[in-house]
Amino acid sequence: MNDYLLSIVLGVIEGLTEFLPVSSTAHLRISEALLGVNLDDGYWKMFSIVIQLGAILCLPIVFFERILGFFATFPRGRRRDRTVLTHPLTFTLLAFICTAAPALLLKKVIGKNLENLLLMGVALVVGGFVMWAIDSLYSSSGNTDDVEEMGFGQAIWIGICQTLAAVVPGTSRSMVTIAAGQVAGLTRTAALEFSFLLSIPTMAAATGYDLLKYLKPSTGEPPAHIDSHGWVLLAIGFLVSFVVAWAVVAWFLQWVRRHGFVPFAIYRIVVGAAVIVWALRIVH
Repeated sequence: MNDYLLSIVLGVIEGLTEFLPVSSTAHLRISEALLGVNLDDGYWKMFSIVIQLGAILCLPIVFFERILGFFATFPRGRRRDRTVLTHPLTFTLLAFICTAAPALLLKKVIGKNLENLLLMGVALVVGGFVMWAIDSLYSSSGNTDDVEEMGFGQAIWIGICQTLAAVVPGTSRSMVTIAAGQVAGLTRTAALEFSFLLSIPTMAAATGYDLLKYLKPSTGEPPAHIDSHGWVLLAIGFLVSFVVAWAVVAWFLQWVRRHGFVPFAIYRIVVGAAVIVWALRIVH
C-alpha cells in the first residue's frame, strides 16, 4: 500500500477507536499486521504514538468550555459545595496518580504484551462480556449523574482499574474506566465524561513519555532521524486522527445518552473471537 494512503488509513483507525470502548491499541496493531507494516520498525512504532497524540489533543477542544468551567470554579465548584480535595480537577489528578504509579512499576510487563495478538483477542472477548454484564446490571442504578458529585473512593477505584488497560492490550482504557465508573455508582453519562477527562493527563503522559523515549533514547543509541517523507506521513496521520477522533467523541457523547454500551460489547466479542482464531493459525 502507498505510504500516504497507509498513513491516512491508520489515522482513521486510531481516530475511530481511541475513545470508543473497543481498544485502539488492539485495532491499530491488528491493522498494521494485516497491512504488512513492520511492527519491529522503530519509525512505525513512533508513528502509532504520534497519531494517538493527535486523537488525544481533540479532547481539550471538545471539552474546552467544561474544562474552563472547572478551573473557573476551583476549588468550590459550580454548586459551591466542593473543596480543594473534592473538586473534579483534584479527583482527575488523583485517578491519574492511581494509574501512573502502578504503570511505571509494570512498564516491562506492558512492553512485553504490546505485540501479543492472542492476548489482545482474549482481552477483547472478555472485556466485551464484562462490559455487557455491567451495562445491563448498572445502567439504571447509578446515583452520581455529574462528575461534580463524585467522591474519593470513586476516583481512586477508576484510577486503579485503568491500570488494567495499560498492562493488558485489547482491554481498552475507555472500556475499563466507563465500566469501573458504572460499578462505582456513576451514570453512563457521568462515567463517560470522567473517562474522557481522565484520558487527557493519562494519555498525554503516556504518549509523551513514549515519544521522548523514541526521539532521545537513553541506551546510548543515536537520536532517531526522520526524513522529509517521514515528517509528511506523520503530519497526515496526526491530522486525520485528530479530525476523526473529534467527530467520534461528539457522536459518542450523544449516543450514550440515548443508548448503551451493549453494541460495542458485541462488536468486541465478534472481533476478539476472529483475532483469537487468526492468532492461533499464525502460531500453528
